[in-house]
Amino acid sequence: MSTLGSFIWSIADQLRGPYRPNQYGNVILPLTILRRLDCILEPDRETVRELAAKFGNPNRLRVEVRKATGRSFYNTSKYSFANLLADADGLADNLTDYIDRFSDDVDVFTYFKFKEEIDALEAAGLLREVVKSFGAIDLHPDEVSNADMGDAFEYIIRKFNEAANETSGDHYTPRDAIRLLVDMLFAEKDADLTEAEIVRSLYDPTAGTGGMLSLAEEHLLAQNPGASLSLYGQEYNPQSYAICKSDLLAKGHDATNIAFGNTLTDDAFKNRQFDFCMSNPPYGVDWKQYAKAIKQESESAGPYGRFAPGLPSTSDGQMLFLLHLAHKMRKPEDGGGRAGIVMNGSPLFNGAAESGPSNIRKWLLENDLVEAIVALPTSMFFNTGIATYIWILDNTKHPDRKGTVQLIDGSEFWTKMRKSLGSKNRELSEEDRANIVKLYADFTDADPDTSKVLRTDEFGYWTVTIERPLLDDEGNPVVDRKGKPKPDAKKRDTENVPFTYGGSTAADEGRTEVVQAYFDTEVKSHVPDAWIDWTKIKVGYEIPFTRHFYKYVPPRPLAEIDADLEKQVSKILDLLREVEQ
Repeated sequence: MSTLGSFIWSIADQLRGPYRPNQYGNVILPLTILRRLDCILEPDRETVRELAAKFGNPNRLRVEVRKATGRSFYNTSKYSFANLLADADGLADNLTDYIDRFSDDVDVFTYFKFKEEIDALEAAGLLREVVKSFGAIDLHPDEVSNADMGDAFEYIIRKFNEAANETSGDHYTPRDAIRLLVDMLFAEKDADLTEAEIVRSLYDPTAGTGGMLSLAEEHLLAQNPGASLSLYGQEYNPQSYAICKSDLLAKGHDATNIAFGNTLTDDAFKNRQFDFCMSNPPYGVDWKQYAKAIKQESESAGPYGRFAPGLPSTSDGQMLFLLHLAHKMRKPEDGGGRAGIVMNGSPLFNGAAESGPSNIRKWLLENDLVEAIVALPTSMFFNTGIATYIWILDNTKHPDRKGTVQLIDGSEFWTKMRKSLGSKNRELSEEDRANIVKLYADFTDADPDTSKVLRTDEFGYWTVTIERPLLDDEGNPVVDRKGKPKPDAKKRDTENVPFTYGGSTAADEGRTEVVQAYFDTEVKSHVPDAWIDWTKIKVGYEIPFTRHFYKYVPPRPLAEIDADLEKQVSKILDLLREVEQ
């Protein structure tokens, strides 16, 4: 739990009455951001005011401020937390002036509609005390690290959503899960990332409050302090966007790299690819309201568009983000890219052969983009206990990994938390993460209980339609004009035939031989009058993760079960005797 977050949230006690608990965040979040930026700006405030008086052109002023302070943003107001309370009667107007005089890249307060909150606080007689409380907190990065600030924001958001009876999973991902994703995302490129003064780009299309971007930067700089990581992101939740952007501003990043909007309908970085991409998209989110725009893009963009491989069900948009990330990886001829995404289990197997989800898996696997999939422990997230998985994509795989996918069962690598946070009662310790990353790095089947390396064609199958003849009243097959037996629709059946049946390694090219061999062995011997409708064969792909790691547990011996039953019967009879007495 964040001590700072708890302290900031305690200020909400002043809001009781005029504000309901689920409204506290509308005040606390923007004021926390404002105080953070205020502390950062304070040492150079007079310098910036002098430059503002000298240079009226905003573009020129931005250049001069950067030269003088090293920062890309500024504020030209004569007010700050240091003097806002001096004019008690004009506090609301002066605070509004302070917010209005930030440079254009600081648009975060607009997304909180904070001017309306200032008026509401003033009307309730609360503005002065709340501003005074925040003015007493020193949130300068020298006092509160970026990591601690991120923890504080996440704590506040979680408390805010608990009060509103909402889930927090849409806003942020547990940091232990992010760290594992970052470890794996960078693992294959660790040698490259230690080069002096390297420059890399990282992109998150579901940026939330920026937790993934921040921890990825922290990881890289820990390995290579001289490295430079340009951070890019897009977020459609106004408050999360504002927090993410303000966090990057505080760290000195180019805040224009954080865009507001719906990534699926309006890609803010349409013509860009990145070295690294990562995302934790919302699970099971309905995209019916965007379906028209997405389908139009899919049809008009041609074979190289984001959604060309296929579209999932409108009831779950996870795989749209999966396709988006694959599209945003830097092209192989430009050095290649890697992507990591956290999803639930449905993208592994949902959809029948030649459905949208199956075609998406087909495209990813046949283009050899899936490098590894890791099963995480359950009860890892704040708002759900379901099974989740990390997918790692790479379009320039190491030669040893080409044509394969590594499945890692990390579900047993967890540490019990001392105190649960919502649904989260397990976490990945540093040792847990190291064990999973080692399994990935070793790239072996040596321990089949935790790691398996499979060829991409091992996930393919054909759905084959099996027909049987329609019989007349006398039991004879009904034939068409060409003398061929008519199929009985009621007896029609389908069989899923693995590409690898009979040890085949020919993938779809072995269709005729493998399907016929399967039919002769598995069907014909039991149903002699059946035949294959070769015109209806469909190709499908699925990743049956749990099947590959299934562990057979034999049932208990009957004698042991009978003995237990006899004990229970004896107890029941004894209880009945006591009642009768």
